[in-house]
Amino acid sequence: MTAYLRRRGPGGTYFFTVKLAEAGSGVLIDHVDLLRRAYAHMAALKPLTCHAMVVLPDHLYALWTLPEEDADYSNRWGALKARFSRDFRVRLGLPPLPRSPSRRRKKDAGIWQRRFWEHAIRDDAEFEAHRRYCWMNPVKHGLVADPADWAFSSIHREIRAGTLPADFVRSPEKGEVGEAA
Repeated sequence: MTAYLRRRGPGGTYFFTVKLAEAGSGVLIDHVDLLRRAYAHMAALKPLTCHAMVVLPDHLYALWTLPEEDADYSNRWGALKARFSRDFRVRLGLPPLPRSPSRRRKKDAGIWQRRFWEHAIRDDAEFEAHRRYCWMNPVKHGLVADPADWAFSSIHREIRAGTLPADFVRSPEKGEVGEAA
């Protein structure tokens, strides 16, 4: 049995990569409304601060800070994934997927990869690098030329609020992607 070591600290800030089981699927952006609803439901029950998030066709990235007394990001992701999976199958009118005994024991619907990747943020430079990584990922994947053109990104919240970092270059023509020229 594999032992997964997770670094947890109450009030910590973490960067996450969460993927669908089927690479190349477009389920997340095709049903982003269900993902948003699942996120809102989870966050209402288990608050957090989301600094950046981007949803791509088959995976997403998020940068979260948990409350001071809380280190439980695993149950947050579990709740979000479970809610999305249930609502997705209901929307499509699908019966539950055939699942192995292991998936049934773990209450795994088979839509998401079982695990997610998390990284504990150690300092301000790392925080900023991971926030930029979220925002620039649609450009990296060739989905858009400018991160502001990707509809499924928290960069729009920053643009509306006027809080985009001053040295963040949105258009690759102005210099190296994501950095000041």
